[in-house]
Amino acid sequence: MKVKEVMTPNAKAIWLTESLSDAAEMMWENDCGVLPIIKDGRTVIGMITDRDICMAVAMRDRNPSGVSVEEVMTGQVYSVNPEDDVDQALQAMKEHKVRRLPVVNDNGELEGILSMNDVVLAAGEGIDYSDVVKTYQAICSHPVPAAASAYQ
Repeated sequence: MKVKEVMTPNAKAIWLTESLSDAAEMMWENDCGVLPIIKDGRTVIGMITDRDICMAVAMRDRNPSGVSVEEVMTGQVYSVNPEDDVDQALQAMKEHKVRRLPVVNDNGELEGILSMNDVVLAAGEGIDYSDVVKTYQAICSHPVPAAASAYQ
């Protein structure tokens, strides 16, 4: 099954220069927990989550409307192409421990979002249930502390 068959098309995104308040409002209005950050049309350059916003606000003595998403964003973007197999996307989610991947075309422009929610809802229709569970296990696993791993 291809990513384009499962993804949420027309994903909301936020411009690099907008504020944390703008991002939170957009997430609230669209019932989503992540926004790709775009510039130059719809080129994805980062991601911001509702957790990123909460932590940034809690750790700064500044008004969220005065903090740009650029200051808080995760600049490392793991993405998939609409033509990729969902199995490839699940592998990327496992490897990078992320629940959502922006779906970008060959020019890096946003076409949608693939979330674990999308995958779970499509499971059994060309997506193996065990692959979904294994992906969630990998995403949710806690890293072994360095001191503990020395004794193993």
